[in-house]
Amino acid sequence: MSFKNKVAIVTGSYQGLGKGIATKLSVDGADLILVDKDEKLVETQNELLKHGNKVKIIIGDVSDEKTAQSVINTAQNEFSKLDILVNNAGIGGINKPLWELPTEEFDRVYSINLKSVYLFCKYAVPLMLKNNYGRIVNIASIAGKEGNPNASAYSATKAGVIGLTKSLGKELAKTEIRVNCVTPAVVNTSILDEFTEEHINYMIERIPIGRTGEVVEVARMVSWLSSEECSFSTGAVFDISGGRATY
Repeated sequence: MSFKNKVAIVTGSYQGLGKGIATKLSVDGADLILVDKDEKLVETQNELLKHGNKVKIIIGDVSDEKTAQSVINTAQNEFSKLDILVNNAGIGGINKPLWELPTEEFDRVYSINLKSVYLFCKYAVPLMLKNNYGRIVNIASIAGKEGNPNASAYSATKAGVIGLTKSLGKELAKTEIRVNCVTPAVVNTSILDEFTEEHINYMIERIPIGRTGEVVEVARMVSWLSSEECSFSTGAVFDISGGRATY
C-alpha cells in the first residue's frame, strides 16, 4: 500500500496494536497524528519520524470530547484534511461476573471503548466530507460477536463498536468515505495484562489455529481497509480470529 500524501489519525498508539498500525501506515508513507493518554507517546513519535513523514502527537483522554475536537482541529490546521481514522484505543476492564462488576468500571470501559469511537467519528466525518474521501477503521473484537464470560463490559462495548460501524457505513455509503471494523481474537499485546490467566486461556482455547494473533497481522488488514483499494466494502466486519469466528 502507498499512503503518500495521506493523513491518518491513530488513537491509543503509544504501544501495542495502535503502535503497530501507526508504524505500518508510516512505513507506507502516511503523515500521522497519534493520540494516547500516556506521555511516553513521544517515544513512538521519535521512532516513526525516522521514516521521513510528519508525526504529530496529542496527549489526552480519548473519551473526553475536547480531546477529539483538538485532534481533528490539528488535522485541519496542520494538514487541511483527514484521510484515515483508526479508532484503536481500548481497555479490557476487570474480569468479574456482571452482577459483581462495579458500575463505575462499566462506565470506564464504555467511555474508552465505545464513546471515544463515537466522538472521533463525530468530529472526523465533517472534515472528510470536505474532500469527499475518507477511510474509518474501528477496532472491535470477536468478544463483541460472541460475548466472553466475565467480560460483559468489554464484550458489550465491542458489540457497540460493530453496530456503530454498520450504521455509520450506511449513512456515508453515497460518499467516498468507507467505514469498516475488524474483530480480532486475542492479540499478543499489553492489554493481556488486564485479563486473568484463566480468561486468556479461555480465549486461546477457542482459536482453531491455536495461538494468539500478532500485531503485524492485524496491522496489515487495517492497512488495506485504510487504502483506496478498499472501495466496495463499508459497514462491514472483518474477522482476524485464527478461525474462531463462525459468522
